[in-house]
Amino acid sequence: MKKPAKIAIEESDRDLFRQAVADARPLPLHGKLLRKQDAPPPYPVQSHLDEHAALEESLSAGWTAQDWLDTGEEPNFVRAGISRQVLRKLRSGAWAIQDQLDLHGMDRHQARDALAAFLAACSRRGVRCVRVIHGKGLGSKNREPVLKTKVKIWLARREEVLAYCQARPVAGGSGALLVLLAA
Repeated sequence: MKKPAKIAIEESDRDLFRQAVADARPLPLHGKLLRKQDAPPPYPVQSHLDEHAALEESLSAGWTAQDWLDTGEEPNFVRAGISRQVLRKLRSGAWAIQDQLDLHGMDRHQARDALAAFLAACSRRGVRCVRVIHGKGLGSKNREPVLKTKVKIWLARREEVLAYCQARPVAGGSGALLVLLAA
């Protein structure tokens, strides 16, 4: 490590400084003492490293979309007597979405009536696969998804509904259901 270079100060400069500060007096203390600042709290380095490692592991786990669907957390329904293969085909997009109903902005009574009318109309027209957009509940009181829960119950009670599952992310994700109707 290099030592700082000494600066040569002329004696005349020293005399000028002494003259400039000749009448300076120390400030009164007034009972206050200057003290060192408290040291900052310690930083939990190892905890931070552990959390970072856990996050990295979770992000690099190599999950596929099918893994997420197989967790059992997504809403799905298959009527008794219908093969689970029907649900897999519905999830994979084997049936084209022929119509949709958006329930955004409706209360539960309006939504129930609109869903019943929509399903009846689809059955009359011979529509097989529809999307019901119930939303994620972000605009609801306490951000609770009221319609999301209700729609699942209503669909399971309808005879014309063979199966339903959560829509793929591009088709509405957790804010929509794909519904397979009887032919």
